Amino acid sequence: MNGPHDMGGFVGFGPVLHEVDEPVWHYGWEPRAFALVLAMGMTGSWNIDEARHARERLPALQYWRSSYYEMRHYAMILQLIELGLVTAMEEEEGRMSVPPKPVKRVARADMIPAILAAGSAYVRPSNQPQGFRIGDKVRARTINPSGHTRLPRYARGKAGEIVAVHGTHVFPDSSAQGHGEDPHWLYTVRFTGAELWGKDTKDAVCIDLWEPYLEAC
Repeated sequence: MNGPHDMGGFVGFGPVLHEVDEPVWHYGWEPRAFALVLAMGMTGSWNIDEARHARERLPALQYWRSSYYEMRHYAMILQLIELGLVTAMEEEEGRMSVPPKPVKRVARADMIPAILAAGSAYVRPSNQPQGFRIGDKVRARTINPSGHTRLPRYARGKAGEIVAVHGTHVFPDSSAQGHGEDPHWLYTVRFTGAELWGKDTKDAVCIDLWEPYLEAC
């Protein structure tokens, strides 16, 4: 979707400031907030694409004013309320007022290191034919979906070259909407800086893009 998160190529937000010897946590509440996000993710109440889409759906001013961990926390609250795991009143008052709903899994503290180390595989079998090969010239489609997408605005309508093929993976646009995994071919596409940003840019950008985002040049 076109939202406050899709800031690539935008101007007017100031420089990205590099903090020398930046600590892992800036405030004491941050590790607790992040632990809550991880713990809720491990309950199986939503998938990673649905979590990303929740962050995208935060109001623009709330998103831009939030730190990384604040943004993750607000998105989690949004999902908890939408799924009926907490009520808006419970969130506001900070105490439980209705019986809790069951969840698929509760991760104990001793389980967390192994779960995080294992990660999650998103490769899926598919009967979809492979439409592109390494070296093919492609153009990113110009789309403006109302739901989640991993095709950034700055690349839409731009021409690039397939430089890697990764097999078939969960399609996030479908997964984020709760419409199933719908696996599609995934490619790395190389775009020149001149194509994306203008003739004075010398760099290149590689983006992993699913086949429905692409068309042959």
